[in-house]
This record gives sequence, structure tokens and C-alpha cells, in this order.
Amino acid sequence: MPNTLFDVTTIGEALLRLSVPMGNRLEMASCLDVNPAGAEANMGVIIGQLGRDCAWFGGLPNNPLGRLVANRLLASKVDIGGVVWMDSGRMGVYYVELAGPPRPTKGIYDRDDSCAAKLTVKQIDWDRLMDTRILHLTGITPALSGTSRKVVETVVQKAREQQIPICLDVNYRAQLWSTSEARQTLIPLIEEIEILICSLSDADRVFGFRGESENVVKRLSEMTGAHWVIVSVGTGGVVAYNRQEIFRQEAVPVEIVDRIGAGDALAAGVLYGWLKEDLQLGLRYGVVLAGLALSQHGDMVVTSEEEVQSILKGGQGGIKR
Repeated sequence: MPNTLFDVTTIGEALLRLSVPMGNRLEMASCLDVNPAGAEANMGVIIGQLGRDCAWFGGLPNNPLGRLVANRLLASKVDIGGVVWMDSGRMGVYYVELAGPPRPTKGIYDRDDSCAAKLTVKQIDWDRLMDTRILHLTGITPALSGTSRKVVETVVQKAREQQIPICLDVNYRAQLWSTSEARQTLIPLIEEIEILICSLSDADRVFGFRGESENVVKRLSEMTGAHWVIVSVGTGGVVAYNRQEIFRQEAVPVEIVDRIGAGDALAAGVLYGWLKEDLQLGLRYGVVLAGLALSQHGDMVVTSEEEVQSILKGGQGGIKR
């Protein structure tokens, strides 16, 4: 494998998440917790904490809010040398009302015209972005704006020209675009990629594939030709297919504190396994990291390789002194 500057590079939008504690209502809020967020950045901070070289690319405003996000990435040893700092523009924001049954957790976006959505093809340091073992994308970025869609299409085109593997997590967001628009845009982007990650519910909503997870993962493989297809099944764990064999990994037991960010954590685990040339290891890391995401406040997981390995060995719950 050729020498590269990074193990993983990724590009997308970082946001600020403003949330109320579990059980509180946004409409009655007197204060809000502030945390950086964003699917690609969420994945990147985990890869960095697991000791891998990761770079995040995107647009940030040159103000304290942009620096808040940058500081969190740097704390996890994520390279931000490819960030485009903008003197005008804004951070995307989303508000979260955490809730337990019978109420769902709700998210409200305020991300129009963010710096990330305005990022253009000409502003990206392409040599730096492509100096990687694998590129990670999500289906969120092309939904942000016309320029964002062009950026993702160009990323995929250049990666294919340079034979750089691509991992894409579908991550459908109904508040950003319709299922038909998502399907039309994503299908050309995911043909013959290295890793496709998709939840069972997104496979149904976006591609019309429903039924048993083993059947869904095979249909996604047949449609795309992806080398690896990973389907997340919530409490049912994950199912993977490499065009020859089905692999399954059960979810880890977890007491849910915050439901957001688990899918990005799963993606980080899968990428970690791919870098180790062991996708089954990636599935095991993925379900543990997803469990850790569910057990913590905020979108970005705080962890270490030592903690993940301890949980894999059975060191779950209780008090450690």
C-alpha cells in the first residue's frame, strides 16, 4: 500500500448543536448546552482518538464559533490544515430536544447559507484531500446546497481517477431533501465504491429495499457493486456483505443517554477495521463505538483504543476504581 499523509480524509459540514437536557422542552428552555457536531467530524474525532491520522475538510467562519469546532477537532488530533476559513458567513446550527418514549428525540436545523454550504470546488486543497488511504463521505453533504453537491461529485470523480477507495454513509436527512432526490444523486456516487454504509431504515426510504437485513444488504450490493456493504439494524447490530459472504455482529448492551452520533461512531469502527485489513474487527469496533456514542452526551464520542478493547474483552458497566 502506497505511503500517504493520512489514513482517512473526510469533507463535510460541522455544526453547533444546542440542546436541552433529557426531559426538558426547547420551547421552555432557559439555557442550552453547546457542542460541536457534524457526521464527518464525529467520525474523524474517533479515528483520531484511535491513533490514526485523519484530516477533516470543510468551511468554517473565522470567529469564535468556528474556532470552537476547530479546537475540538485538534483535541482529538484531527488535522484541519485543509479547512477553508471564511471572514464572512455563519456556522450551521441544530437544536436538539432529547426525549425518551413515548416522545421521540427531535432535531431542528438552522444551517442554510452556512460556510460549509458555500464551500466551492476551487477553494479545496485537492492534493491534500487526496493524499489518503481512504476517503469518507456522507449523503448529508450533497443535500446542503448546489455547490456542496458539486463538491461531493468532484471528490468522487477525482478519487476514482486516482484509484483512492471511497467509503460513503448514506445518512439520509428528510429535512434536507426528498427520497427521490437523494436516490437520484447518490446512486451514481456509490457505484463500485469500497464501503457503503446504510441503515436498514434508509435502505427502505431511499432505495425501496425492505425485508430481512440479509436480503437488503445483498440487494444494495447488487445495485452498487460496492466491495463491502454494511447495514446497521439498531439494536439488532450490523450485517455486512463482501459479495460472497454475510457477516453479522450483535449490538452491545447499552443504557441510552443520547441517541445522536451512533451511526457516525459505527462508521469510524468500520474504517478502523478496514485500515487494519480486518473488516470483522471493524464491525466489532463499530458496535462498541456506537454503544459508547449512545452512552454519552453530545455527538462526538470521547474514548480511546484501550477503552474499546476493554469493552470487547467484556469489561462493561459497573464502577472502575
